[in-house]
Amino acid sequence: MKVQEELQKQSSKEKAQILQRFFKTGKGQYGEGDIFIGVTVPEQRKTAKKYVNISFDEIQKLLDSKIHEHRLTGLLILTYKYEKANDKQKKEIYDFYMKNTKAINNWNLVDVTTPKIVGAYLFDKKRDVLYKLVKSKNLWERRISILATHYFIRNNQFEDTIKLSELLLKDTHDLIRKAVGWMLREVGKRDKKTLTKFLDKHSKQMPRTMLRYSIERFEDKERKKYMEK
Repeated sequence: MKVQEELQKQSSKEKAQILQRFFKTGKGQYGEGDIFIGVTVPEQRKTAKKYVNISFDEIQKLLDSKIHEHRLTGLLILTYKYEKANDKQKKEIYDFYMKNTKAINNWNLVDVTTPKIVGAYLFDKKRDVLYKLVKSKNLWERRISILATHYFIRNNQFEDTIKLSELLLKDTHDLIRKAVGWMLREVGKRDKKTLTKFLDKHSKQMPRTMLRYSIERFEDKERKKYMEK
């Protein structure tokens, strides 16, 4: 397959080793078993744009691959397809994406693509699916649920970010705590009152990582006040 051949030409054993460590692919770690060939994200973006017109069947082969860069490139192709799609095509891309959540199994795969497809598609629709995903036993599906709201935040809609953050308050995984804190911080950039209202209600129960991420942009005095709570 041409996409895979092109990625192989761009691969680097040295970069692959660095990425294996960075994305925690060791036994018992969150990315256990993920395989990298050492292709940079800018190189993958170029390849994805070059092959944006490949079929869903060909993208499926990329998503079924054990190689991380194959899956990310396949997902990037979907985001570029989505940008140019009509309403019918957008639904097809969204449905295809949601059928393949098992392939979206590391934080960068979620973060780079979920807002642009799931968030964008659900923006003017019912968002019940996010409230199903937030209860999933699968770490990445829970991350998809909160990261989808990044698109809403950019369009000044904060309600679902707040509701989902409340549902994830007791989540024990560090990658969820960081994601929730990040999204809350994004809310605060646009509407500090909404963030402080959430913090005044929940800061005592929030895991430290989540709280620390959410108040990163506060003044020292205000940040200290919440951390001491």
